Amino acid sequence: MRKGGEEVTQAIRDEIDRLQLNGRVHTTRTRCNGRCEDACVVIVYPEGVWYRTIDEQIGRDIVRNHVRDGNILRDYVTYTYEHTGFVMPEHSVVTRGKEK
Repeated sequence: MRKGGEEVTQAIRDEIDRLQLNGRVHTTRTRCNGRCEDACVVIVYPEGVWYRTIDEQIGRDIVRNHVRDGNILRDYVTYTYEHTGFVMPEHSVVTRGKEK
């Protein structure tokens, strides 16, 4: 895994264990989500929130704040999913020319 993907995955899984969320959270590690410039990417479903440039600490914060408490970490969001499809929030800093 590149760009810290292995470390981020392990940090997220450790935080899920620590918070005893195993009964309601499942993780899947992928190699590529098509946004290399945003790596490491974390996607939270069922909401469809895409987080970008995640490190180990932010991964743990996503589990605590978003997954457990329902609070999205707006500073790291690349896309959200709405009824019409994926939407880039106004505050997103993703390179607009790289949209998919």
